[in-house]
Parts: sequence; structure tokens; C-alpha cells
Amino acid sequence: MAKGIGNMMRQASQMQKKMAQIQEELASRTIEASAGGGMVRCMVSGKQEILSLTIDPEVVDPEDVEMLQDLVIAAVSEAIKKSQEMVSNEMGKIAGGLGINLPGGMF
Repeated sequence: MAKGIGNMMRQASQMQKKMAQIQEELASRTIEASAGGGMVRCMVSGKQEILSLTIDPEVVDPEDVEMLQDLVIAAVSEAIKKSQEMVSNEMGKIAGGLGINLPGGMF
């Protein structure tokens, strides 16, 4: 029985190392999303940090600030969603390889 626990501990340690390595790699990856036909673009890291937000001057209308706000929210939300999916997929590969089912919101 002690041998089984030792194997489980080794597997857990290996998984932890792999997860740390993947998280580090994901932090350097970027995801870009846009709204308004590309008029507003947002780039997010694998850590869900906004790296850049680009707004085409043509979409800036002082008479319709709400539209611009909606486009910014849409672009940022989509970029974060894509980044979260990327992280979830990569972490799922590790957990799946070890026969472990991780909850989606864990990372």
C-alpha cells in the first residue's frame, strides 16, 4: 500500500511541475479578439492580462460614446474568453494524461 501512495505522490509532483511549466508558457502566449469588424481590437495574455487595446479613430463618435463602450467591452470580453479557453485546454491535456478530471474554473 505504501508503494501505491508513493506512486501517487510522484504523479502529483510530476503534474504540479507540468502545470507550472504550462502556466509559464501560457503567460507568454497572446490572444487577440476584435469587435465592430476589427474597429476595436484587444490583445490578452494567457494570464488574462490586457496587453493592448486598439481603437480605430473612425469608430470614435462623440455623439455615440455608448457604441464605443460596447465595442470595447465586446472585444475585451471575447479576448479574455479565448484566453481562458486556451488555458483550460492546455491544463486539460495534463490532467487527461494522468486520468484526472479538473474543474473548468480551476485555472
